[in-house]
Amino acid sequence: MAEADRILAIDVGTQSVRALVFDRAGTLSARAQIAIDPPYVSPEPGFAEQDPDLFWQAITRASQTLWRDHPGLERRIAGLALTTQRATTVFLDARDEPIMPAVSWLDQRRADRVPRLPLALRLLAPLVGAAPVIAQLQRAAPANWLAAHAPNQHAHIAHAVLLSGYLTQRLTGRWADSVSAQVGYIPFDYKHRRWARAGDWKWNALSLAPAQMPQLVEPGAPIGPLTEPAAASLGLPAGLTLFAAGADKACEVLGAGATGPETACVSLGTTATINTCRQQYREITRFVPAYPAAMPDAFTDEIQIYRGFWLVSWFKREFAADTRRAAADQNRPAEALLDEAIAPIAAGSDGLMVMPTWAPGVREPGPEARGAIVGFTEVHTRAHVYRAILEGLAFGLREGRERIEKRSGTPITRLRVAGGGSQSDQAMQILADMFDLPAERSHTFEASGLGAAINAAVGLGWHADHRAAAAAMVHAGARFEPRPAVVACYAVLYRDVYTRLYADLKPTLRRLARVLATGQTSGPDR
Repeated sequence: MAEADRILAIDVGTQSVRALVFDRAGTLSARAQIAIDPPYVSPEPGFAEQDPDLFWQAITRASQTLWRDHPGLERRIAGLALTTQRATTVFLDARDEPIMPAVSWLDQRRADRVPRLPLALRLLAPLVGAAPVIAQLQRAAPANWLAAHAPNQHAHIAHAVLLSGYLTQRLTGRWADSVSAQVGYIPFDYKHRRWARAGDWKWNALSLAPAQMPQLVEPGAPIGPLTEPAAASLGLPAGLTLFAAGADKACEVLGAGATGPETACVSLGTTATINTCRQQYREITRFVPAYPAAMPDAFTDEIQIYRGFWLVSWFKREFAADTRRAAADQNRPAEALLDEAIAPIAAGSDGLMVMPTWAPGVREPGPEARGAIVGFTEVHTRAHVYRAILEGLAFGLREGRERIEKRSGTPITRLRVAGGGSQSDQAMQILADMFDLPAERSHTFEASGLGAAINAAVGLGWHADHRAAAAAMVHAGARFEPRPAVVACYAVLYRDVYTRLYADLKPTLRRLARVLATGQTSGPDR
């Protein structure tokens, strides 16, 4: 009988589901990927929804594909872990049936009526500057939208869970979820890593009740065995244990080996982020919580660029159709061809600069946020625009680094890079030069899946704790060294141009928002 010496990590992203098999050393043994196409549907402008069962079907297909391509590998699986996209919400009734499609983290709908807050909070919040954050929480919360716009459906909520909680129930039959997966518009106490206590203002702010929330389990702890139907659907032996892991970003930080505050994990994903991990709870941006790390008693300091590496997808879709066709003909990624196109262009893109604020952030940038490309001249080409996008994201991440260092008092001395964009050599070199630090890839770009696997390895007793598991299972990949002349160039552009750009454009963006809100742009030209 084959030794059970492998872990199955299931990584549920926005655009695909990946089933990944890792060994004790963190080596990726097998991989299967199933696309979620389309990633979401928009029945109305601003809506982003998906049938939650599509994610389950993709998980089963990915798992079955693994065993078809690697016969006998399923008998070597010792345990499994799940990581998913953050803040995608599922509401279910007492029969465990979804009341409506899952509300994606990309959803932009807003509740026009929200629960009334206690008088003391209404008076205090404006005085301390918390009112805008509370207002955003209330208006963006899917539960509040459902209560305001579909009250009959809202009345039937028996379970209010994130996508990870929904899939955990499909796997184990339990309404449970990882502490580290709780990132969203939910009544969660981030500082104490638990649901808010009875009487906490978050229960007043959100149209939810404690009985509707899942049981929380710390990362690395067992959630429960697979049910027989779930095991059969995944092609696995019944009784295998699902271990708690965390949300995709938290697992990515762990899977990149960023387990201490001196190491930053830059994620070049749909949302670009820079994270550090520490045991102390600290809000890097005032009133925006530190998120639970994918290991017990730890938190991640995070700065987001909301649309992040989505900008690369946007550029390829809108301006590089011919490059995508050429890449397909050559059986190469389109990013590889774009890397070649921008390699001869000097740092700074000949004066072209991208402000990567295509969408508002949690607190910064504000609701007026729009992106900008400035500095065009006749010398600029499509390749310049692509390089300027990569540089703009790197400028934004450098700004995030400085905010983390200033608030935490801990210098960042090591840079690990993960996410799909980390496969670009040009993006890696730009980060090294922008941060004036060596930019290191992990040995696998499946860092989120590896972080989930680290949790299962701890739960199985293969390693003493999460830091020991990360030390044993995360290995250095390619390393890109900073170039002094380019470092100096980026330092000047960052200090003298980028850091002032949003403030300079903010009044214009606010005027534009007012004009659009009044509808004065419609009608014939005057």
